[in-house]
Amino acid sequence: MSTDRLLAFAAMSFLLIVIPGPSVLFVVGRALAQGRRAALTTVIGNTLGAYTLVVAVALGVGSVVERSIVVFTALKLLGAAYLVYLGIKAIRQRRSLQTVFAKGADADGPGAGSLRTLWEGFAVGVANPKTIVFFAAVLPQFVDREAGHTALQMLLLGLVFNAIAVASDSVWGLAASSARAWFARSPRRLAMVGGTGGLAMVGLGVTVAVTGRKE
Repeated sequence: MSTDRLLAFAAMSFLLIVIPGPSVLFVVGRALAQGRRAALTTVIGNTLGAYTLVVAVALGVGSVVERSIVVFTALKLLGAAYLVYLGIKAIRQRRSLQTVFAKGADADGPGAGSLRTLWEGFAVGVANPKTIVFFAAVLPQFVDREAGHTALQMLLLGLVFNAIAVASDSVWGLAASSARAWFARSPRRLAMVGGTGGLAMVGLGVTVAVTGRKE
């Protein structure tokens, strides 16, 4: 694969990634509600989910999703419903955040829910409509089919995309978690953070459900 082709794909990926989408907003919501560790764990989960899509496209599954409005809509609605569920859960548990701090727990310390956080991030990443469409419709256009090894080329392009995504999403998560420290000094502020993060996830889920392909 030529360097020009890689750079062109990287540039297009960057333009897509810097515009906040479901994954970024989910990371920010987690950073505000649970702190830096949860945010970075979510970033890892999102990345694994996104690369799963790359593998699916490389194996030919992506074309099925792109061509079938039924499959695409089902996947989109499942992702949206999951976001709404997580948002409602965060709102209901917003006052419990102060208990964690009262016990002296560190926002960056290990948590029993790390695997769950990783899984939830994965679920959001693999059900991200924006990423699905990008990988299914745009990624194949940068493959040099005459050079052969089409699947390997797609996997390489996917690594480029995810490297940029990890850097960008991590910056968003770290910035949001830094702001969280100020809110944590007050029980009311902390509850507001949990509620705001939950509302953001609910709003994001609704947005995902009503946007995207119609036909």
